[in-house]
Amino acid sequence: MSENLDKSNINESSDSEQGLEGAVEHSDEALQKNIKSDSPSPQRVQRPHSSPLRFVTVEELLETTKGVTNMALAHEIVVNGDFRIKPVELPKDSLEKRVKEIVHKAFWDCLSVQLSENPPTYDHAIKLVGEIKETLLSFLLPGHTRLRNQITEVLDLDLIKQEAENGALDISRLAEFIIGMMGTLCAPARDEEVKNLKDIKEIVPLFRAMFAVLDLMKVDMANFAVTSIRPHLMQQSVEYERKKFQELLEKQPDSLDFVTQWLEEASADLMIQRYKHTLPASGEAASSKDALVPSAVSIQNYAYLKLLKWDHLRRPFPETVLMDQARFQELQGQLELLTVLGAVLLVTFSMSGPGVSSRADFVERLKTIVKVLLTDMHLPTFLLDEALTTIGEKVCLELSGCLALCGSPAFSIDKETVLKGQIQAVGGPDDPVRRITESRILTFLETYLGSGHQKPLPTVPGGLGPVQKELEELAVKFVRLVNYNKMVFCPYYDAVLSKLLLRS
Repeated sequence: MSENLDKSNINESSDSEQGLEGAVEHSDEALQKNIKSDSPSPQRVQRPHSSPLRFVTVEELLETTKGVTNMALAHEIVVNGDFRIKPVELPKDSLEKRVKEIVHKAFWDCLSVQLSENPPTYDHAIKLVGEIKETLLSFLLPGHTRLRNQITEVLDLDLIKQEAENGALDISRLAEFIIGMMGTLCAPARDEEVKNLKDIKEIVPLFRAMFAVLDLMKVDMANFAVTSIRPHLMQQSVEYERKKFQELLEKQPDSLDFVTQWLEEASADLMIQRYKHTLPASGEAASSKDALVPSAVSIQNYAYLKLLKWDHLRRPFPETVLMDQARFQELQGQLELLTVLGAVLLVTFSMSGPGVSSRADFVERLKTIVKVLLTDMHLPTFLLDEALTTIGEKVCLELSGCLALCGSPAFSIDKETVLKGQIQAVGGPDDPVRRITESRILTFLETYLGSGHQKPLPTVPGGLGPVQKELEELAVKFVRLVNYNKMVFCPYYDAVLSKLLLRS
């Protein structure tokens, strides 16, 4: 390409708040669709009212909704490194899609008729050139003076109209210039699509194809802008989200009720655990009450761990993490899959012995097979018992081949039956191996969360070596999400916990 975009020279807004507001406004509709499709709507029951109910006006509600949406978009951009704006795709056979197709067909048919007249009429074509000109100019950065001058000079609409009136307009020459400029400004991923435009000889199909590629380039530019502003957003998003949440809290004073319940339960659970651990062997009560009272940090960490075992269908989600409910559900699904995967491998290698478990290539192969068979575990239609039956058969078959290669004696029929039974038992939530595996995973997550994200990952618990990679990936995602949320909402957590700990 003759001149590539210098993507490191985006000018950041001097007014950070204004820049942030502008950034979040542009993808408002896209995020709303994402929230509607991804976020569950649990039934909220038994809400304790910490303050009297207050009625709000429609205007206040609309203003609040807009603020929450903007906050959600900023949060999504910062937290989700894979956040991308996607082209809008209308539902197949929908009325909107049919109407759009009819209108577009009518427009292109009209253009075709105008260009086939003798002499040709270029009214529609010139309007399209004007739209293309504005689109190309929108792709330029402030420093692209030469490109801006070229586009302005070649796509001078007044001059083009004069040429059309005098029968001197060369529409093919304009199309060639436009395609060349698109090749200069497009992302590398669009090079092939732009190149294919040169093979289209008829003007109407060429214009249609150019607009299709330009639409994709607009999406590319929007995602480029998102990537560019992410570091800028990261610096301010904590204050921004806190400010927006405070505005919501002022309009809805009971917006911390579920947070309060959540933290109170976490504190109570921790105190029970500490009581059991400090209970002397004689059964007498612990001597120091202070030893039972957990710190504010440990309560918060344990509260976030509870979100990985949350009953989303029956329990309301804490208000401060509501935007991340879908993300916590995804982590919960990963935890469940990792628990079953770890338990299956644990019972398998416990029975097969060190000769098999020491073969890294076989361990990885067997893990991959089991993961594939558990891929759809998060779906409500997934039948775990049937999957574990298949896994038991496959594991025994793979073990048989590995034992033969190692020169070890093959499993007897009885031993295979026992192994299959143990694998099948993992499907039950109360299975001892499954419970131990889950407990060790949660302990690992809690340890990493408490150690601070700057420190190296803690040692992987015994028996979880085969799933170390998956466990560490889950830990990094979980801790990053938790630490960011704690940074945003720490004043609210501190206020709730200070009252709670004073009563303890």
